[in-house]
Formats: sequence, structure tokens, C-alpha cells
Amino acid sequence: MNKIPYGRQHITESDIQAVVDTLKSDYLTQGPRIAEFEQAFANYVGAKYAVAVSNGTAALHLNAIALDVKPGDKVITTPITFVASANCVKYCGGEVIFADIDPNTYLLDIREVRKILEADIHREIKGIIPVNFAGRVVDIQAFRQLADEFDCWIIEDACHSPGGFFLDSDQKQVMSGSGQYADLAIFSFHPVKHIAAGEGGMITTNDEKLYKKLLMLRTHGITRDENLFENSLEFASGTSNNEQRTTSLSYPDWYMEMQELGFNYRLTDFQAALGLSQLNRAEEGLERRREIAKNYHEAFKNKSFIKGQSGLIEGHAYHLYILEVDDRIGLFNYLRENKIFAQIHYIPAHLMPYYRQFGWKEGDLPNAEKYYSQCISIPMFPSLSDEEQRFVMDKIDDFYNG
Repeated sequence: MNKIPYGRQHITESDIQAVVDTLKSDYLTQGPRIAEFEQAFANYVGAKYAVAVSNGTAALHLNAIALDVKPGDKVITTPITFVASANCVKYCGGEVIFADIDPNTYLLDIREVRKILEADIHREIKGIIPVNFAGRVVDIQAFRQLADEFDCWIIEDACHSPGGFFLDSDQKQVMSGSGQYADLAIFSFHPVKHIAAGEGGMITTNDEKLYKKLLMLRTHGITRDENLFENSLEFASGTSNNEQRTTSLSYPDWYMEMQELGFNYRLTDFQAALGLSQLNRAEEGLERRREIAKNYHEAFKNKSFIKGQSGLIEGHAYHLYILEVDDRIGLFNYLRENKIFAQIHYIPAHLMPYYRQFGWKEGDLPNAEKYYSQCISIPMFPSLSDEEQRFVMDKIDDFYNG
């Protein structure tokens, strides 16, 4: 059996051709593929607007800026996530407040968030960043109601869940990243994600004001929109006060204005071409992920060595399939000996040395810490064959049954 990773991109001939066609075109960056990808992705998740950026971390950073996170502001998020979900707050000088997870869902526990907000007598907490960990979509409707009660914004970290959904209070599907309840949502196109573009990210929103601000922030804070220009036509055309005024009624074609301190967080055209090609078969990949999840669930549901698993959840996008087990380090090493490269998602962010310096310590978030001591992510990607999956399941059985 060849090496089996926990996740893997699936690149087809049509993907390759899409990139080659773009490489042969007039644009390698800032070309038409970006807008096409943005529109198609917005349609896919049901949002009004989408902004393509260089990666998911850039998306988080820009969101924090757009929502005006500043020194002294506090933001709540989960410890069971990639550290970028929290770091975006620190980039802006804010403070991260970690809340514990629900041990049954592995998601940010809304009850713990409420406790923190109720104790915030000075109203220093400005926002909440729930994470759709492993592909299970947070009940953003419930978080929206809580956020409104305490005047907070919401960023939905949906990197694990394109195509996923949750059921609202009327049992209607609400797509991950649709913007129906969150102010902003972010996605990643890292190779192991549902849609691979090498690197890349996407921000979705239904707020036109935030959308326009994000467009500017991702490109150095520069705008070419004449309707937004602040300098005079005379200045823009390069004429002085004592020269004859230009007869042009519009700004010259070269003119642009830097109006904010932004960043170069743009996606290239050939990455957008790859992402768009991958998006065209996103549902096919999602269906296969759910088939794999069903196989795992059936194989492990009655096993004594399983303390918890991702299971079968309606709307789950299954970026990861999680098992909770005893002797996790033993299983991890045994699988590697058999060329199965499982992974651990995640070391609790509050126990990273960087965050420990702010006073976080072991015992602060017991559910997250217990989960970490038992969790392991086993192979989950659309091109995983039935034979490979059976091999993974057999090896896990072998380890525990001797």
C-alpha cells in the first residue's frame, strides 16, 4: 500500500488546462479569472459578495481590519482551530479570549461564550469568531442572536466547510458562508481543503460597505473608483492653479488614490483559474467525503476503543474525520509505521507558548484539553479509494485488537 496522507489535493487534466490557458493569456494577476471565481463562489455559498485574497489568514486579517479591531478590543474564539483564527485579532492589537468547546460537537460552546459576555461589564468584547471545525457548521443563527444582545460582530471561519450547512430554527438549510447571520465569512484554498488553488482564500459577505472596504484593503488601500476619489480633478490631471484648467470631465486613466493603509493580499489569475475549475466539481467531492464519513461511522460506531467520532451529521462538510481514542500516541505511531499519515487537529491554541504569555494555562479549558488528548484525524479526501479506506480501518482495528 502506498503512503496515505490525512488529506490530499485532487488535480485533474481540466484543472491543469485551466491554469495553462491562463498562463498563455494576457493576465497572470488582476485579470478576469478573479472576478469570475468570486462571482461563482458567491453563488455557490449563497452570498451577495465575495473577495478573493492570497490565503485564509489574509482573509481573517482583512476582516479584523474591516471590522475596526483596535488595541483594547477583545474577541472570543475557540482554542480548537488553526492559530490564524485567533492571530488575526492580535495583528490588530486586540486581545483574544478563548472559550471552551462543546465536547459533543467540538465547536465553540455558545453557553461558555454567553458566560464570558455576561461577565464583560465594561463591554470590551467586540466580536466572536466561531469556527466550523472539521466541516461541521456552527449554528450561526444562535450566535447571531447572542451577538446582537451584546452588540458584537461575527466572523464565520468557514475554511473547513464550503458546501456545508446547518439547519436553522425553522429547519431550513443555511449555507456556510452565506452571510445570512455572520457579518463576514472566510474560506481557504490550501491544497488539503475542499477547493485547492495552491494557496488562496475568499471572504464572503452580504454587507456592501464591508465588501467595498475589503476590495480596497486587499490592494494597498488603493482605489480606482472615480466615485470614491477625494483629490480634485485639477490635482489628478497634474495642472497647477495658474495653468489653464483641463476641459476633461473625468479623472485621467492613470489616476488612483491610496485612501487607507492596505496590503498586497491579492490572488493571482492562474490561482483563480485553478480554484474556479475545482469549484466546478465541488459538489462531487463533497458527496464523496460524505460517503467516506459514512463508512468510517459504520465501522467504528460500536467499537469500545472509540471515545468519540465525527459521526454522521446533516450538513457536515467533512474536511476532517475525527476519532477520539485511548493511547492516541500509540495509534498515531502505529499508523505511520504502516504508511498512514494521520494528523492531530489541533493543539489547543491557548496552550501555545505565544498565548501562554498572556496568562493562559492548562486547566483553563478542560473540554478542549481533553479533546486534544484523544483526537486523531484519519484520512479524508475525495480521491481516497475504498481499498485505501478499508486498509486504514483494518489497521486501526489491528492496533486495538492486537
